[in-house]
Amino acid sequence: MKRFAALFNALDATTRTGAKTAALAAYFRDAPHPDRVWTVALLSGRRPKRAVNATELRLWAAEAAGIPLWLFEESYAVAGDLAETIARLLPETATSQPPGLDATLRALIALTGRPPAERRAHVTATWAALGADERFLFNKLLTGGFRMGVSQGLMTRALAQVTGVEASVMAHRLMGDWDPAQTSFAALTETGGSDGAARPYPFALASPLEDAPENLGPPEDWLAEWKWDGIRGQIIARAGAFAVWSRGEDLITDRFPEFAPLQDHLPPGTVIDGEIVAWGGSAPLPFADLQKRIGRKTVPKRLLAEAPAHVLAYDLLEDAGQDLRDAPLSQRRARLEAILAALPPGLPLSPSPTIPGDWAVRAAVRDGARGRIAEGLMLKRLSSPYHVGRRRGDWWKWKLDPYAVDAVMIYAQAGHGRRANLYTDFTFALRDGNDLVPFTKAYSGLTDAEFAEITRWVGRNTQERFGPVRRVVPELVFEIGFEGIQASPRHKSGIALRFPRMLRWRRDKGVADIDTIEALRLLLRHKTGGCLPPAPPEGI
Repeated sequence: MKRFAALFNALDATTRTGAKTAALAAYFRDAPHPDRVWTVALLSGRRPKRAVNATELRLWAAEAAGIPLWLFEESYAVAGDLAETIARLLPETATSQPPGLDATLRALIALTGRPPAERRAHVTATWAALGADERFLFNKLLTGGFRMGVSQGLMTRALAQVTGVEASVMAHRLMGDWDPAQTSFAALTETGGSDGAARPYPFALASPLEDAPENLGPPEDWLAEWKWDGIRGQIIARAGAFAVWSRGEDLITDRFPEFAPLQDHLPPGTVIDGEIVAWGGSAPLPFADLQKRIGRKTVPKRLLAEAPAHVLAYDLLEDAGQDLRDAPLSQRRARLEAILAALPPGLPLSPSPTIPGDWAVRAAVRDGARGRIAEGLMLKRLSSPYHVGRRRGDWWKWKLDPYAVDAVMIYAQAGHGRRANLYTDFTFALRDGNDLVPFTKAYSGLTDAEFAEITRWVGRNTQERFGPVRRVVPELVFEIGFEGIQASPRHKSGIALRFPRMLRWRRDKGVADIDTIEALRLLLRHKTGGCLPPAPPEGI
């Protein structure tokens, strides 16, 4: 764990991409091979399941530190991060030979389902064997809160430096479903950790368009299509393998049984990139309908009937086993449409419509995106390859402005990690007559300076404390942006927002100026009442 903790500290100490890459490359050259594999897995989002819950950890840590539980809880409220609280409160008792990353994680996995006394004995013994830095990371792995300040693309570049394998090839080898406990570093970097027949490609991503589209150049150089509000996925149809992958590298084939007939009709060696949506027969349904199926291992017949899934295909990555990613989009799209045109009718797969016209026509079409259950438009350069990850210049997402309401902050909670000493997580309320009704939480959108100013204000205006949460004077007003809205019986307001965030601090407004909960209810009724904007021009 010492080497892994040193890597974590090196990455946390810099914002320079070159320095992060150098630190990762040095680690991958020198660390034991099993530790390298686990590091790749952790940086790819593959974390072991939690074997211990937070309540157990607080009890065990308080006893190990020799303090009463109430004092531990008070310390946790100040620190705002459970892993950091434990690491700071436990006495320094580290041995000279702490366990390595591989041994630590294998032991954690083995704890799953064991009796509480056995789990407690292992956790407290590991705490005693680790120094403060290693203990902090061990706690992060225990709580499922491990994050490291590095993108997967940066990690891939570091591995490419160490192995001599091209970064795009390495990124492909790291994709798919592979088990770090069963995979060697050589196998992972030389051939890939997962079954090659079902392995997806790294997804190409778009950047937000922050300028006028006219500045991109002639519209005929660009393909425009809807930015659908669904789940990005790849359909893999190769000899002996059929798979559906999400952008998060989750194998979701079993969650969408209606896609199974595609394996009988798609030509072998076909890989399609597209958007999985809930389908209303001829158009997408709202994301809320698809969300009912997300996270379910098995989907009941009722949901299959209410929200059948469909793939709106964007791109063709492989045709007859040939990797097409270096071919221009214009060629890939033409081959995709030829494959889809040859399929029998009634399959849950169709091309995502393209949007012709000059920039003015496309802007007018974009204005009606919400009526099409879309978030805006995608703009893709017709000459562009299918690149790995996000590369500015070729693919842009031209989204609509978010919905927005003005709301007042009523609760504040400290953040985590580097923001553990700042209040950054807020609960907001709207007016309902003379009452304030909480309706959403948000924690992003402001600057560090604004968070620091709010933290000082919270200290002066706290009315009640509930552990780490502070009820504050309802005075600070913020503009809250969100992408979607749906009914939710789990919330007091009866409403849930999609992707809520703070757009700006409205210093010019007071609590009397905030919006009402009825305004959101009207929006919800409009969204669910079939009120669509005018249809786009013919053929779109």
